[in-house]
Amino acid sequence: MQINLGYVGNPLTLLDIYSHTLTFKEFSKYDNDQGLEILIKRIKLNCQNFERVLKYNHMNKIKFYRLTHSMFPLLTHPMININYKEIFKADLLRLKNIITKCNIRIDTHPDEFCLLSSEKDTVTKSSTEILKFHQEIFNLLGINGKCVLHIGSGKPSKIEALKRFIDNFNKLDKDIKDIILLENDDKTYTVTDTLLICEELNIPMVLDYHHYTCNHDKKENLVKLLPRIIKTWDNTNLNPKMHFSSPKSFKEKRSHSTYLNYNSFIKFLKLLQPLKRDIDIMLEAKGKDEALFRLVRQLRFYKDFKVKDTTIIL
Repeated sequence: MQINLGYVGNPLTLLDIYSHTLTFKEFSKYDNDQGLEILIKRIKLNCQNFERVLKYNHMNKIKFYRLTHSMFPLLTHPMININYKEIFKADLLRLKNIITKCNIRIDTHPDEFCLLSSEKDTVTKSSTEILKFHQEIFNLLGINGKCVLHIGSGKPSKIEALKRFIDNFNKLDKDIKDIILLENDDKTYTVTDTLLICEELNIPMVLDYHHYTCNHDKKENLVKLLPRIIKTWDNTNLNPKMHFSSPKSFKEKRSHSTYLNYNSFIKFLKLLQPLKRDIDIMLEAKGKDEALFRLVRQLRFYKDFKVKDTTIIL
């Protein structure tokens, strides 16, 4: 049984790597042609940076990575109309070749505005366009990418919100449905809530352990739920994916800390050990790659597990 570790966003070790973003407010300060020129330039810079990140991850034997959603700013905005597939064709092909060569798993996680349970039709329409865009980018990169979502809104009641989610999900094209993963959240939808929807709609579930500690029913038994969570991945040809992070502080328990609590991670690994299934764990820490490597160094002192590069063998 292998546990593969990954991290989120631009690595802190590469000090000059950052996302070149562009808001629509900034875009609107320019005339359309000048704005598009700036947008295209920034996305091309992001592609160059992503190439460096991929090579850095490969050198450090990291085979699991979350692409930042800010890499392609404004391309799903209704007022931006460019043929991005043609404009960035060479950039995406170059990235595709590197991803294939390095054999790195790439997933995404849109921001909190990508919802299928919203009461607003405009949000649902925008969210559908975002998901379609992610699916197209996955195709252009030649990967079996997945997009992590939260169920989202619980208004005016969880029952009504879940019905909206199910209705909107069922309206999606099959290709878009196939990229969606659902994650339990830290306020509204527990592991059980999320798992029931995943089982009903045949969606793989991402267990977020930190969210579970913040938001769970006292009757929830994670040990009993874990085999069902793993089963949702049976038809994906991918390792089940899970998230792990540590609270920033006792008062800010829902916020992510810079590094990871070693003892809490060991406890999580022991919960997973009876599953006897390879699992990819995304580490959501503000320390990004540095938090990952620090955790690996700590785990080397734990005798019950074998650590090889960024992989833990249970």
